[in-house]
Amino acid sequence: MIAPALRERFAAIVGPANALSPEAAGAQYLREPRDLFQGVAGLVLRPRSTEEVAAIVRLASQTGTPIVPQGGNTGLVGGQQPRSKGEILLSLSRLNAVRELDRVGRTMTVDAGAVLQTIQEAADDAGLFFPLSLGAKGTCQIGGNLSSNAGGTGALAYGTARDMCLGIEAVLPNGEIIHGLRRLKKDNRGYDLRNLLIGAEGTLGVITGAVLKLFPKPRGREVAYAGLKKAADMTALLGVAERHAGTNLTGFEFLSRAGMEMTLRHTQGARDPLDAAHEWYVLIEVTSQRSSQDARETLEALLTDALESGFVDDAVIAQSQAQAEAFWTLREEMSWAQKPEGGSIKHDVSVPVATVPDFLVKASEAVLAAMPDARIVPFGHLGDGNVHYNISQPVGADTAAFLARWDEISHLVHAVVRDFDGSFSAEHGIGVLKAKELAETKAGAEYAAMVAIKTALDPNNIMNPGKLIQI
Repeated sequence: MIAPALRERFAAIVGPANALSPEAAGAQYLREPRDLFQGVAGLVLRPRSTEEVAAIVRLASQTGTPIVPQGGNTGLVGGQQPRSKGEILLSLSRLNAVRELDRVGRTMTVDAGAVLQTIQEAADDAGLFFPLSLGAKGTCQIGGNLSSNAGGTGALAYGTARDMCLGIEAVLPNGEIIHGLRRLKKDNRGYDLRNLLIGAEGTLGVITGAVLKLFPKPRGREVAYAGLKKAADMTALLGVAERHAGTNLTGFEFLSRAGMEMTLRHTQGARDPLDAAHEWYVLIEVTSQRSSQDARETLEALLTDALESGFVDDAVIAQSQAQAEAFWTLREEMSWAQKPEGGSIKHDVSVPVATVPDFLVKASEAVLAAMPDARIVPFGHLGDGNVHYNISQPVGADTAAFLARWDEISHLVHAVVRDFDGSFSAEHGIGVLKAKELAETKAGAEYAAMVAIKTALDPNNIMNPGKLIQI
C-alpha cells in the first residue's frame, strides 16, 4: 500500500485531478486487451511534462515506490500493468505533442504519449511518411512502441521501431533526465543509450520523447491478394516478389484460410478477396517513388510470373485505394476476430524466413498431437519471419479449461521454435507473460549481462519490477 501522506506528495506533483485512485481510473488503465493480467495499483499518475515525470521518479527512488510506465495500454504480454497496491501506474497519455517536424532532415520530434496514427497523419500532412504501423495504431502510443521495439507490417522494408528512431529523451530510475533528442544519423560517441532504452519495456527508465525518422511518401501504392495451395509456395512467392520489386516490396503478409474465415465472420463489411477459398493467402504491397502506374506494373509482373510458375492459384489487385485499405483490414483485424471464437492461445514467434513453412508443419503436428480438435490460426509478417501462431479453442469447448493449458501448449510451440533457432518473442515483448521463459532459456552470459545492466541503472528495482528481467 502507498501511505496517504506519500500519496499526497505524488499528487502534488501532477495536481489532484491527475492523481487517480484505481477505482476512479477504471478499466482503461487496469484492463489489458487479452484480459490475461488484471492491473492492481495504488495510484494512477498522469504527468503533463518530462519535468513532472522526473519529479515523480525522483520521489519514487527516494521512497522505494515501484513505477509502472504505461502508454496506450495495448501491450499483449502484461508489461504495462501494475500488479500490487504498492505500485504507481505512470500514464504518459498527457505527453502527446508533436514538438517539431523537420521536412529537410525528414525527422519528427514527439512526446512519448503521441498516438501512432497521429504521427502517421502529421507526417502525411507534411508530404512525408512514417512507416511503423500496427493494428492498434489508433490507440497505441509511440513511447510504448519504442519500449517494446514494435515491429508491425512495415518491418520488411523499414525495420522495427528501433530502426525508425534517431534520438530519445528519458527519465532514468534516479530521476535524472537523458536529453538525447538528437536528429543525427551519425553519432558514435560511446554506448548507445537510445538502443538500450528501446526494447527495455520501461525497466531501465521512462521514455518521454523521441526523434523519429521520416521517409519520402511513395507516389504509388498497389495492394493484392494471392491464393496458394500450400505453405511452401509462400516463400517461393516471396522470392519472386523480391526479384521484381526489390526494396519497393513494402508488405508481404500471410494468412491461413481458418483465420480468413474468422475475419470474414466478425468484421463488418469484410468480403472474401478471391472467388474461391484457398488454404493460404498472401497480401502483397508494392510502392513506388515514381508513380502509381510504376507500382502497378511491378505488381502485375510479379503476379504474372508467380502464376506462370505455379506458386499462385489466383490473385486480385485492389482497384482503388478504398479497396486496398479493405484488403489490409482483412489482415489487421485477424487478431481481434479470434476473440468472438472463444479462447485463444497466442504466440509471437520468429524463425528464419526460409523455414517458416517447415515451422508451420512441425508446430501444427505438436499442437494437434496434444489437442486434436484445436483450430490453428497462423498469420503474420512472412517477409521478416514473424509468425503469430495462434490456437483457437475447439468448437464448443470450455474456454477456461482450454486456456488452462496455455503453458503446456506454449511449451510445445516454443520447443519447435528453438529447434529452428528462432525466438519466442518477435515483436510483442516479454512483459510478465514470458519473463520466466526468458530467464530459463536465454544463454547464461547474455542474461547475466542484462541483469547487470538492470542492477546498475536501477539498483532499487523500482522501474517496472518483475517485467522482462526477473530479480
